[in-house]
Amino acid sequence: MSSDPNCIFCKIVAGQIPAKKVHEDDELLVFHDIHPWAPVHVLVIPKLHIASHTDVTAEHVPLLGRMLALAPRLMKDLGVTNGFRTVLNCGPDGGQEVYHLHMHVMGGPRPWLKG
Repeated sequence: MSSDPNCIFCKIVAGQIPAKKVHEDDELLVFHDIHPWAPVHVLVIPKLHIASHTDVTAEHVPLLGRMLALAPRLMKDLGVTNGFRTVLNCGPDGGQEVYHLHMHVMGGPRPWLKG
């Protein structure tokens, strides 16, 4: 499995940096965002280092499908009952801050800090 020794999310996957984990399996890790925009705000990341959505290839289609399919179950398990938002930021103009593919999943009662 590919990783980047300088990537903060790869360090979280490796257990070098602690995170409040919500879910983990062979391919994905989900943890609470340290700067949440909503009452429930988790990040879904592949354990495989993919820098950005622009780097996704046909071989990653099943992985992205798993990420999207996991979101509703996560929100239900975290008590979100009235809808949620999924966001993939891509590149500098898309607001990407950490260059490891990740999906924000946000929900909970309004108003939210952002979004």
